[in-house]
Amino acid sequence: MNIYMEKALEEAVKANKKNEVPIGAVIVYNGKIIGKGFNKRERTQNALNHAEVIAIKKACRKLKSWRLENCELYVTLKPCPMCAGAIANARIKKVYYGADETNSTDNLCEQIFESTRLNHKVDLEKMTEYSAECSALLSNFFKKYR
Repeated sequence: MNIYMEKALEEAVKANKKNEVPIGAVIVYNGKIIGKGFNKRERTQNALNHAEVIAIKKACRKLKSWRLENCELYVTLKPCPMCAGAIANARIKKVYYGADETNSTDNLCEQIFESTRLNHKVDLEKMTEYSAECSALLSNFFKKYR
């Protein structure tokens, strides 16, 4: 059991209860959660309010810096291109994720994290022990709308 991914899942459940796509994220610095978030796009009608972006904003406020160099991010779904860019620009060192994006096979997240255009590289690791739980949360959410 990973306490940080468990906390990200708790954030995803909060999103689910508010009829938001159930994705949650937490940012960890020196063993402490300094930022957390869940999707709020529907409630705020703002396309930028993804779980990762919200967590990054909170972590930046906490550290009083846009540089999150010694931080790790735990997120229930592999980051989208927008979030991957935000993560790289925040200089987060490592991202752990639970579920793969099933509609995407282009590895764009990895391409962004490894891009030579950026002066920071991000390590990406799938936590396979959480894949089924993270995927089920998303699948069950979308079954309600299909």
